[in-house]
Amino acid sequence: MPHSSLNSPIDVLIIGSGAAGLSAALRLPSYLTVLLLSKSSINAGSTPWAQGGIAAALGGIDDIEQHIQDTCRAGNELPDVAVVRRVVEAGAEQIDWLLALGMPFSSESTHLHLTREGGHGARRIAHAADHTGRTLMETLLDTVHARTNITVREHQLAVDLITTHRLGHIDQPNRCLGAYVLDLQSDRVNALRAQHVILATGGAAKAYLYTTNPDGSTGDGIAMGWRAGCRVANMEFMQFHPTCLFEPRAKSFLISEAVRGEGGVLLLPDGTRFMPNYHPDAELAPRDVVARAIDSEIKRLGIDCVYLDISFKGRAFIEEHFPMIHQRCLQYGYDMTTQPLPVVPAAHYTCGGIVVDEHGHTDIAGLYAIGETSHTGLHGANRLASNSLLECLVYGEAAARHIAERHDLAHSRNPPIPAVPDWDDSQVTDADEAVIVTHNWDELRRAMWDYVGIVRTTKRLQRAEHRIALLRREIQDYYAHFRVSNNLIELRNLVDVADLIVRSALSRHESRGLHFTRDYPESLPALAHANTLCSPSNVGHKLCETPIPASSEPSG
Repeated sequence: MPHSSLNSPIDVLIIGSGAAGLSAALRLPSYLTVLLLSKSSINAGSTPWAQGGIAAALGGIDDIEQHIQDTCRAGNELPDVAVVRRVVEAGAEQIDWLLALGMPFSSESTHLHLTREGGHGARRIAHAADHTGRTLMETLLDTVHARTNITVREHQLAVDLITTHRLGHIDQPNRCLGAYVLDLQSDRVNALRAQHVILATGGAAKAYLYTTNPDGSTGDGIAMGWRAGCRVANMEFMQFHPTCLFEPRAKSFLISEAVRGEGGVLLLPDGTRFMPNYHPDAELAPRDVVARAIDSEIKRLGIDCVYLDISFKGRAFIEEHFPMIHQRCLQYGYDMTTQPLPVVPAAHYTCGGIVVDEHGHTDIAGLYAIGETSHTGLHGANRLASNSLLECLVYGEAAARHIAERHDLAHSRNPPIPAVPDWDDSQVTDADEAVIVTHNWDELRRAMWDYVGIVRTTKRLQRAEHRIALLRREIQDYYAHFRVSNNLIELRNLVDVADLIVRSALSRHESRGLHFTRDYPESLPALAHANTLCSPSNVGHKLCETPIPASSEPSG
């Protein structure tokens, strides 16, 4: 396989082209050269799939305080309150920034139309009908394409980060120097050097058999950061979205939280409503509660799905508020204006990730992680609906500001980025049996779904741990002997992330938020503000520690 390296480093390399990566690129000053990579087409990530909106407290100090309380309550008291306040207080500013870029939010009269979603005590979700993510991407991309300092390259899949420690300079502080990246069109691995690297690759829900996420959500940034030496936190908290269309042809099409926010109710096949039996807020309970309730009813009755009904609101209301969902469901033969929709939970959002500080900076100098790739302390044990896009925008700006402030200083303090070795594939051959990759991919995702799902037990987790250990050895052996490919790189990342999820789940001996285990069904007050921390040790053996207080995370 051909390979090459750039002659001179760029200022900022952004790996990932969703809301986090694009907003960071736009917030960087124009005198910095920015290279933004997308591993498929530029608009194929998770952001365009976001139907609901952006949570923003636009109603003054009382709304801010309630948004903070709602976030901490949904996160089962695990969120870092200082982080929550910083993000929530920035909400209005982020909406103003998007409006200045031309974002066409839904409005009524002279004000933005705000909807409500589960876990929120008030209407505070700014949205563009039911296709906010797609509209946000279009707005950001239009602005990115107008910036001469930003270069976008599609079909670029990062393989690994390049660091001083990877190059053998273990006597120096670990510093990120760039990344090895596979160009999927030329089949070339390039060594890209950069003064600053931002990981914005999204989450890892593709580790599960059923997911709302696009195929690219394979935990690439989390796995690369972990292998490079970053700490990772709270990986046991994988959010399952309660309401995905139960239709094989739809590939787990998500039915927005806003449908329940606007009055939709969940029903059993006989038309009985069941959520009031599980939570005082019924359908507006936090996602972890609703997902477990649906899972419980499906298993209790031996049924395939439950039903979400908003048909009583009438055709005009539904077509105005949910035009995209309505049209998509019609394609599969479901008319939500006249009938309930069959729904099931599916893996949706990775609440844990690479440990970062308030700037999005990781444990490695020059390396940032933002968006779903990161663990900021905002989500805790369960993400509040529509807080994710807000986090992307806030930390995209924070990382950009920090890079701009440090850029000149970095030049004076650090030596120039050294030349890095080209990607060496001289000792490997072309794969002889690609079916092994496909088989391991399927086995891994099914094991995660069966043993590390919505309801867990220690025995199930131990079974998953054993199977993942076998798969990791097979995958690493395959990686060591054959040239890299798209499927192999993603599978290698997924198995690393799956290992982190299982180790983290085994180490938390309580149930909290998205992590529910029958062996430890109660939440422990002593762990109310404790994060699960996984740390690569000095000898490379990966350790996952007992939950520790949030205050042990980096602060700057």
